[in-house]
Amino acid sequence: METRRALLVDAFTDEPLAGNVAGVVPDAAGLSDDRMQKIAAELGASETAFLFDAGDGADERLRYFTPSTEVDLCGHATIASYAALYAAGEIDSGERTLRTNVGDLSIRVDDGTVWMRQNPPTVERVDEADLDADRLGDALGIDPAALRDVGADLPVAVASTGLPWLVVPVNFLERLGEAAPDMAAVEAISNAHDVAGIYAFTFDALDADSTLHGRAFAPAVGVAEDPVTGTASGAVGAYLRAVDAFDGELPEELRFEQGHFLDRPGHVEVRIDGDAVRVGGRAVVSTEGEMTLPAERDDDDIIEV
Repeated sequence: METRRALLVDAFTDEPLAGNVAGVVPDAAGLSDDRMQKIAAELGASETAFLFDAGDGADERLRYFTPSTEVDLCGHATIASYAALYAAGEIDSGERTLRTNVGDLSIRVDDGTVWMRQNPPTVERVDEADLDADRLGDALGIDPAALRDVGADLPVAVASTGLPWLVVPVNFLERLGEAAPDMAAVEAISNAHDVAGIYAFTFDALDADSTLHGRAFAPAVGVAEDPVTGTASGAVGAYLRAVDAFDGELPEELRFEQGHFLDRPGHVEVRIDGDAVRVGGRAVVSTEGEMTLPAERDDDDIIEV
C-alpha cells in the first residue's frame, strides 16, 4: 500500500477551525480520477485540491473534487493550497501561474496572503419571468418580500469568473440568516441556470469594514452550504460593478464576510480592475497527516464471490 500526504487547511481566515476548510493533497502525481474522488470523499471537505506538476507554461496544476464530483475551479481550495505551500517553505512570495480546468490563472503570494486572479467576468441578468421572487424565496426559505425589496435596483443575475453562480440580493441580514433552503429546489434552479449554486447576499453586514454578508448554497455540486467561497466572491464583485451598485464608485477593495451562520467565520478580499478580478485571503493548516491507499484495481478485474 502507498501513502500520500494530506492536509486540511482553513482558508479565508488566519485562525484554525474558522473560514472554509479545504483538503489539499500536495503531491497527486499518478492518482487516477477514481482515487482522487475517493480521497476527497474520505477527507470530507467541501472541496479537495490535488496538486500536480503543470509542465510547460505554468508553475502548478490543480484539480478540484467535492466529495461527489469534480469541479473546474475552487477559490478557497486554491488559496488553501498556496498558503500551505508557502507555510511549508516550498514556494516564496511572488507571482505564479496556475493551470486549472478553466485555463491558466495568475497567483500572487504576498507574505502569506494569496491573491488569485480569476477569469474575465461575465454577468447576465435573469428575467423575472424565468425566475421570480416567489420561487426563489421558497427555494431559499426566505420571505419573497425580502427579495422584492431590493430587486428593482439589484437584479438576480448569473455571474462568473470561471465558475458561474446565481447571485440573489436580500434586503436585511436577519432575513438572510433565517434562510432554510429546500436543497432539492435549490439544486433544480442551479441545474436550470447551469450554475454551481446560489449566492445570496445583503449589504447589511456584521462588521463595519465589510462590504456585504453572503451565503452560498451549492447542492448541485454536493455542497449544501459553503462557509466562505472564493469563486462566488469574484463573481459577485463583478456583479456589483455590472449593476452599478455603488453609483459608479466601485471601492478599490471589497470585503465579503461569510460563514458566521455555520460558526466558520471568514472573509474574502476582492479587487477589480478592468477585466482583472482578484480574490485574496490567508489560510491556516489545521490538520496534516499521511493517507494510506489500497492497491488500485484494474477496471477489468473480475471479482469472485
